Order: sequence, then C-alpha cells, then structure tokens
Amino acid sequence: MSSELPGVNCASHVAIGEPSRWVKRWAHLVEGGGAVLDVASGAGRHARFFASRGHPVTAIDRDAAALATMDGVCSITTLAADIENCPWPLAAGVRFAAVVVTNYLHRPLFPQLLDALAPAGVLIYETFARGNEAVGKPSNPAFLLAPGELLGAVRGKLRVVAFQDGFLAEPRPAYVQRICAIREPDRSLNTDSTGLPPRYDLTG
Repeated sequence: MSSELPGVNCASHVAIGEPSRWVKRWAHLVEGGGAVLDVASGAGRHARFFASRGHPVTAIDRDAAALATMDGVCSITTLAADIENCPWPLAAGVRFAAVVVTNYLHRPLFPQLLDALAPAGVLIYETFARGNEAVGKPSNPAFLLAPGELLGAVRGKLRVVAFQDGFLAEPRPAYVQRICAIREPDRSLNTDSTGLPPRYDLTG
C-alpha cells in the first residue's frame, strides 16, 4: 500500500491509458473536491484522471505492481487487496463522492459498491456485456453483464441519470453496458435553494 505523505514531492503523471469516455462524460457530476474510489484500478488511468481534477482518490487493486506505478502521484492513496476472496478492505462507514468501476465485474461486490456512496455520490460503471463473446475477450459469461443487469443492481437504491447497453466499434469492438447513477439525499431535503429538484446536467 502507498499513500501521499505531507511534504513529499508529487511525481508527474506517467503515460497511461486514456480514461474511458464514459467516465469522462459524467465526471462533472462528482462533487468538486469529493473523494473518489477507483475499484480494480489497475495502473490508475481513472485514479490519475480524477486526481488531476482535484479529487483525493483511493485506488484498490490486487496487483501491487500496478498500484506501485502510482507511488508519489498527488492525491492518490493505493490499497492492495483481493476484493473477491477477502473481506471488503474499507472500514464500515467510509463513503465517497464517486465510485468508479470499468472493465471489471464481480457481482457479489454490488452491495459494497453502492454502500460506499455518500449522499449525492455518483456511481460510474462500465464493463463488458453479453454478446462480447462474439467479438473477443472476455467471453466467459461470469464476466459479461446480462441485458439490463446494471439497472437491476441499482433499482430502488440510486437515481439513474444515464444507461447504455450495446455495441462499441472503438477503441476495439466490444459489447458493453454502462451506467451513471446517483445516491440521492433524503427526498424531503431533495431540493436546491430555489426549491427545485437537483439538476443533473446531461450536457457535461
């Protein structure tokens, strides 16, 4: 595990894969300066992206070598953990302004991911869907979402802002499913200073 320490010079961002277009598309809904949880982060393309936008980020992955590439990067704390075979590594009650998951699926984690959202927290999730077996990997059904599965995972718990389930030709052919959803505050408090409901800007 590594973390940013006071007084330590921040390393410059290394060349890494581009953030997902879906993640970039909805990043504006995350509270300014709010903490972000990047699950199955790998080398941290999304952790780095949110850190560059002024968010403190916790990046979780079981690959310690991938996490080590973020050593010294400003505002990123890394946590090496096997989230599939060991207990959830974060303390009860720890909440985030956003939870980000891409290209990863372990269905038993859905409750922990949703519980990690603070009020007004944003879930941004994108991974492979049924049909991907026809164009490449992954092809194992265990790693492919069924039609509408992400919708079902958040139904009754989060407000869905955007959802897609279909085919992408780029950056490589893939069937994907992706969602942006928000844990709305208590409905009795769910108004702004004008008395209107929250406005989730769809234009970015």
